[in-house]
Order: sequence, then C-alpha cells, then structure tokens
Amino acid sequence: MLSGLHARLLAPRAMSGCVQLSSSSVKMAGAEGPVEAAIRTKLEQALSPEVLEIRNESSGHAVPPGSETHFRVAVVSSRFEGLSYLQRHRLVHAALSEELAGPVHALAIQARTPAQWKENPLLDVSPACLGGSKKDLRSAS
Repeated sequence: MLSGLHARLLAPRAMSGCVQLSSSSVKMAGAEGPVEAAIRTKLEQALSPEVLEIRNESSGHAVPPGSETHFRVAVVSSRFEGLSYLQRHRLVHAALSEELAGPVHALAIQARTPAQWKENPLLDVSPACLGGSKKDLRSAS
C-alpha cells in the first residue's frame, strides 16, 4: 500500500496522534481516542489514502483535558488527482460530516496527491490558540 518514501517514522513530529498508514496499519505515536479513531476509519474508507496523519490539537485550546475537539489531518490520496483544494476539502468534510456536526469543533485539512506529498511530506503546525473569548495578547499593553 505504501512506497518506501512514505514508510518513514513520524516520531520527530512530537505532537500526539500522528498516524501513518502502512501495510501493517501500525499507530506510530500517541494515544488514540474514540473521535480520532472514527476520523481515521472514515477517511480510510472514503479516500483509501496512501498516507493519513491525524493530530489531535485539542490540548492546545481552552478545552478540558482529554478532549477531542480540534484536529489537523494530512490525507494523501490519488482520489485528489485533478481536484481543486476546495473539492478535496469537500470530500474530507463529507466523510466526516457526523464528527463535524458533533464533537469536532475545528478541523485543519491538508489534502494532497501522492506527488504533492512527495515534494513536501510535512504536516503543518497550527498557530497557538489565544482562546475564543480572550483578548488578542498582541494588542494588550
């Protein structure tokens, strides 16, 4: 299922919840909660990705410990060939409609073709959360 290029270790990406699909579908790092597991299962079924990385970024937000509300996903699939970024995001949203209507508050998506992933195989980093109701710290003096 994966080429040698995609079968590298993700341990240097210290955030929890990084998943790389391999022929043995081994979870590489972090504990997986039920929402993250549902996201992985649904994206695997809908898009047959060559690479699927999921990062639960909830701990960086103003939510209770152990929450599963904020996620970043990198999905690499040949199904994205010829599609615009908007069309790719729509496919991901359609697969995760139940989660987005319920427990998932925020979802950052990197939807790439295998060729695009080969050029840049990194999962982006989200900016620090300032809290939904908190003042912008840059304007406080």
